[in-house]
Amino acid sequence: MTIITVNTPKGRLTLEQRRELAETLTDAVLVPEVGQFAPAARPGFQVHFVERERDMMAIGGRLLADADPELDVMVIDLAVMDAAWPPEVRAEVIERVLAALAAACGLEKPAPAWWVNFRVIDEGSWGSSGGVLSILPLLQSGVFTEERVKAVRAALGT
Repeated sequence: MTIITVNTPKGRLTLEQRRELAETLTDAVLVPEVGQFAPAARPGFQVHFVERERDMMAIGGRLLADADPELDVMVIDLAVMDAAWPPEVRAEVIERVLAALAAACGLEKPAPAWWVNFRVIDEGSWGSSGGVLSILPLLQSGVFTEERVKAVRAALGT
């Protein structure tokens, strides 16, 4: 289970960009998480687009409404289940997310004020379908590579 929340000023992303990002942001996290491209894992990913008025966001102590109108601000919050997330895998996910955003926005590289927060939700702290979820049963779904299964089990001590 992964939730990707993209926070932007109102009107920053077009409908077509959001359509593209719904897929590319999912895959940006899915591939490193399960170890391969696995379309069957996509239902476990949600992407939320949150738009805020420019007077409801600030950077450097100034409301965006009072700042340079060209200032490109985004905050992407990634919430992932507890698993094997060593620094190099987290870095890969963050870089893939920023690259997907740049591509969807038609930019060569991500803007400096696009920030990504990577949050791991502790085992036993994620709920859905009337109960608490665990990544452990998902390891037997067939979408994770054997390498990722071993890494997750080692990280969780199971």
